[in-house]
Amino acid sequence: MHQRQTRPRLIQAMIDAFRLPDLRRRILFTFGILVIFRFVAHVPLPGVDRVALQTLFEQNALLGMLDMFSGGAMRNFSIAAMGVYPYITSSIIMTLMTPVIPRLQAIAQEGEAGRHKINRITHFLTVPIAGFAGYGQLVLLQREGAVASAELLPTIAMILSLIAGTMFLVWLGELITEYGIGNGISIIIFGGIVAGYWELIGSGLLAGQQGQVGGLFAYVLIALATIVLIVIFTEAHRRVPVQYARTVFRGNRMYKQSGSTHIPLRVNTAGMIPLIFAMSLVLFPGMIASYFTNPIGADPNLANHIQNLFSPNAAMPMGLFYWGLFFILVVAFAFFYTMVMFQQQDLSGTLQRQGGFVPGIRPGKQTADFLNQVIYRITWAGALFLALVAIIPFLAREITDVQVIQLSSMGLLIVVGVTLDTMKQMEAQLTMRRYEGFIK
Repeated sequence: MHQRQTRPRLIQAMIDAFRLPDLRRRILFTFGILVIFRFVAHVPLPGVDRVALQTLFEQNALLGMLDMFSGGAMRNFSIAAMGVYPYITSSIIMTLMTPVIPRLQAIAQEGEAGRHKINRITHFLTVPIAGFAGYGQLVLLQREGAVASAELLPTIAMILSLIAGTMFLVWLGELITEYGIGNGISIIIFGGIVAGYWELIGSGLLAGQQGQVGGLFAYVLIALATIVLIVIFTEAHRRVPVQYARTVFRGNRMYKQSGSTHIPLRVNTAGMIPLIFAMSLVLFPGMIASYFTNPIGADPNLANHIQNLFSPNAAMPMGLFYWGLFFILVVAFAFFYTMVMFQQQDLSGTLQRQGGFVPGIRPGKQTADFLNQVIYRITWAGALFLALVAIIPFLAREITDVQVIQLSSMGLLIVVGVTLDTMKQMEAQLTMRRYEGFIK
């Protein structure tokens, strides 16, 4: 008993989890699915020039972002090169379209059956998105000489393989959600990002060999401070007090009963979605301009200037335009996505139907206005936090002068968020069995 109390809570919780047969089976199942995912990520498509592919990824930041979601599979141009990115895109589209399209809004209000229908539509929408994205990638890589030009039938076969790879990863993620621990799609992305950290460690060793020990130390401190900031704002929320009053009949008598609780409004309701929107938008002009640029050594044209202007690796002061625009777009998308999601939840209507009310606020429109005002104020903190996290790679590069390491703020945001979510699910499983968990 004394040994149990002196062990760190995290280690003790893992020991308790493995002592439970069903929980141990869930953990091992999750690890097994991740092994399968990493195996699939290394099954390449034919006709790939790895040297040319590596050079292309070093020059194109948008491909690097997509590679992060695929867990390095896109850099190898494997059958899982698209990762779960098409499914994420499909989910975002459905989230934004549900409150706009009346038919989808009616389906969403059907409860569990409605959620299954929305999920089915999301899966169907993933297929054409993966097909178009796969074809676009194939054309881009063929144009850059990274993939050999193919005839019609081989091209169709490669596109179908990419679609199948995406749907297979989505299926693996759903297996984790049902039989494992955590959100499966997030775990798949998490596994890919963590697998790519070996390359980051190698870049750090290279920076140390180049005599940049001080800059490397500062880089590590910035990364740790970023993780702490992400944890604080991911867990931060505003509690809005709510009271419930109901009438209970016992025999011939009527009793008034009341209770109180709270609505936790998250400071960062939008999660990482604004980062994805903003990064895709700010990289798009440079990607289009890259098709019309003059080769190196020739006189630069307008496309060359546009490509440099919208490049995350641009030198000062041109780099300020890219990162400043990125900062502004993240703030704007954070407000847009948060307000869309919040209006879709209809918290004031739910409270009114359940007999709940905010103390001092009348039910109905006044409650809706009050909640909108609260979410608007706290979203400022969440939006500025996301925007700061978005430009941390630029700040880290300028402060430390270390160029060989590329800190992915979005990757850190995903890793920390998935870790916290998985820990909470593990905590819930242990709490149900009266075991001590991670969180005190």
